[in-house]
Amino acid sequence: MLLDVRTYTCRPGTIKKHLALYEAKGKGPQTRHLGQPFAYLTTETGNVNQYIHIWAYESAGDRETKRAAMWADPEWLAYTQESAALGALEGSAVGEGPARRAAPRPSGSGGARRNVSIPGHRPT
Repeated sequence: MLLDVRTYTCRPGTIKKHLALYEAKGKGPQTRHLGQPFAYLTTETGNVNQYIHIWAYESAGDRETKRAAMWADPEWLAYTQESAALGALEGSAVGEGPARRAAPRPSGSGGARRNVSIPGHRPT
């Protein structure tokens, strides 16, 4: 199993608008290609301008194939353009997990991420 941990930081006061846009226009095409996230997390304490997605894949190849299909989907591309126009996301540094280096992201994909492999564990 490969876990792709993505941390997104929004500019103060914009996270609710950004998450509403994602729910309305981004979640559908993303989950159509990637499946349901392993976790989708927001917080009430700490940095309330951050949220985390964790995606589970069979392997790095599975991740690459699914994400390539998502980035070829016109509905996903339209969402990313609308998200960029909203201007809520700030740039974040890429975090790297101990088991696997993070692969380069397509331009405009936003967020930091960390990939973690769990030997012998398979997603459900």
